[in-house]
Amino acid sequence: MKNLQIFDKCFKPYMPYDRIQKAVDEVAAKINKDFKDSDEVPIFIGVLTGSFMFLADLMKRIDFACDVVFIRVASYEGTQSSGEVKQIMGLTKSVKGRKVVIVEDIVDSGTTIKELHRMLTDDGASEIRICTLLYKPSNYKGTLKIDYPAMQIPGDFIVGYGLDYNQMGRQYKDIYVLDEEATAKLNGETK
Repeated sequence: MKNLQIFDKCFKPYMPYDRIQKAVDEVAAKINKDFKDSDEVPIFIGVLTGSFMFLADLMKRIDFACDVVFIRVASYEGTQSSGEVKQIMGLTKSVKGRKVVIVEDIVDSGTTIKELHRMLTDDGASEIRICTLLYKPSNYKGTLKIDYPAMQIPGDFIVGYGLDYNQMGRQYKDIYVLDEEATAKLNGETK
């Protein structure tokens, strides 16, 4: 893993791919256990764009029948949550009377999860569970239970494995954290 520069920000290695895959294995095992005796086919809803790598790896490990659909929402501007969730692409399948598992790349403040939960409840989902690759408990301001957090991390800004900075950096298989010192140096700031 080497350092990255994306636009005006520098990032340093944070989490290698093999550690991410171990966490995906563990969260998939919990989901498989919880749904093994279910007589219903749940719907996994991938929240685009960030969850695409996690959802793909997770689905390879799910051992029961399920539907997979996507929704696209946005709440970030640069490195900060805007506090407002915009729906860019809606669901392509009805959730009325269905069990749903929301699959997120990261739960930070909880704004997106809260809005998705409200939308799915309004659409008639019978049960909603939340799965996320990364969970920032120190930043989380919500009250909804995060049923399947693969990993807990501090409040730092990260990219890679589907996560981005201004739509760039999603393609990296590893996860990188913002390097504030290198970023300040790059931008001619003293830190």
